[in-house]
Amino acid sequence: MTNIPEVRVGIVAVSRNCFPSSLSSGRMKKITALQPDLFECPIVVETEDNIEQAIEILSNHRCNALVIFLGNFGPEGPETILAQRFNGPVMFVAAEEESDLREGRGDAYCGMLNCSYNINLRNITSYIPKKPVGNSQELCEAITDFTKIARAIIGVKQLKIISFGPRPADFFACNAPIKGLYNIGVEIEENSELDLLVSFKAHAEDKRITEVVKDMEAELGARSMYRQILPKLAQYELTLLDWANNHKGSKKYVAFANKCWPAFQTEFEFVPCFVNSRLSKIGIPVACEVDIYGVLSEYLGLCISGDPVTLLDINNTVPKNIFSSDDYLQSDLFMGFHCGNTPSCMVNDPHLGYQFIMKRSLEPEKKEPEITRGTLEGNIKAGEITMFRLHSTPESEFNAYIAQGEILDVDCKSFGSIGLIHIDQMERFYRNVLIGKHYPHHTALAFGHHGKLLFDLFAYLGVDAIDFNRPKGMLYPKENPFNY
Repeated sequence: MTNIPEVRVGIVAVSRNCFPSSLSSGRMKKITALQPDLFECPIVVETEDNIEQAIEILSNHRCNALVIFLGNFGPEGPETILAQRFNGPVMFVAAEEESDLREGRGDAYCGMLNCSYNINLRNITSYIPKKPVGNSQELCEAITDFTKIARAIIGVKQLKIISFGPRPADFFACNAPIKGLYNIGVEIEENSELDLLVSFKAHAEDKRITEVVKDMEAELGARSMYRQILPKLAQYELTLLDWANNHKGSKKYVAFANKCWPAFQTEFEFVPCFVNSRLSKIGIPVACEVDIYGVLSEYLGLCISGDPVTLLDINNTVPKNIFSSDDYLQSDLFMGFHCGNTPSCMVNDPHLGYQFIMKRSLEPEKKEPEITRGTLEGNIKAGEITMFRLHSTPESEFNAYIAQGEILDVDCKSFGSIGLIHIDQMERFYRNVLIGKHYPHHTALAFGHHGKLLFDLFAYLGVDAIDFNRPKGMLYPKENPFNY
């Protein structure tokens, strides 16, 4: 994917001057031997005089993320000044002791405490893993986690979210102050639907449309209906891709938050869902209903997981005639749905369809849909999932939630992109977090369990309120204990 950063991690050994620097550099080499893609800085930072040289070497080797390694106690000032001066995400880790506790004792367990004190003094944002003092194998695993978090941090600082149109009437829930986005480096470009329509019409004779249609046909396979709408969808896809390339400005990466109804159908004469799904599949998330925080959440999930993500409504309860099992509480089940924006690689039997709800209101008299065609439909594939959202309160303070669960292999017998989702203790999570903290109906969905890294990422971004689906017996702060 070209819409997320490539991370080049450098590692620098630091050493307190009353310990041999060879102890720190030697322990670092055991890490780089296990993880050869790390760039090993040849300078051991012992004093402030070493910092400039280390920074220059890291820059020359295109390092955009840094591991500061305490192979011994470490110099409190220089190691934290190095973190201040480095232009990118920083991680601190330290070496556990080996066999020799006389000549070879490094005291990094103690040094990490003083390091953390200095990190706070200098107001440094850094990543410290759950086990910051470990052996070479454990630290390599932590560095692998840090690389994914760093990818998201770098991506956010180079991200532009492009939006088209105001939110639809009665969809205030997706509206949130955007001030917080500027604080973390995200740029916003807000446009009118008219701007999009003018650009779309300018692409009417685009010679690339034929090739895009062929690619769409290959993706859909032989079964799909409504192929006659594909040239218009291809025209729209090219419109968005060209807009992204021409409007990045000083940023490197792009995501879209676009209005998609009701005027869209009458003026463009299709729904944009299939195009949205195709862009999300190649790493350019597109959120419906001008959900700016929704698409930011999608982009963060993309950077953490490395795979396409989607945006779904936390939509409806599950009738027992659709699914009922002794292995699952009915209260832990719900359906995640959207009109048809989920990438085809995440859907069983993906096919082109029409927006059933919109047809009811926009062309109720027509036997066959016309302006409401263009959804990508199917049951979402079974497997582990993480649902999450980074949002903003009306006071421009970040909050977030994360819940890991699974999509069950069940035919939802409905329309759109839809999946039956199981989240442990969903009923309590729904009431005490989603309703209790006033979250909107949209949730980002990543395949796989990524809660650990998303939690650390949100913390790195300065989110103090990070909620999760609390297990039975662990009450939420305002949950009524007498309900149980």
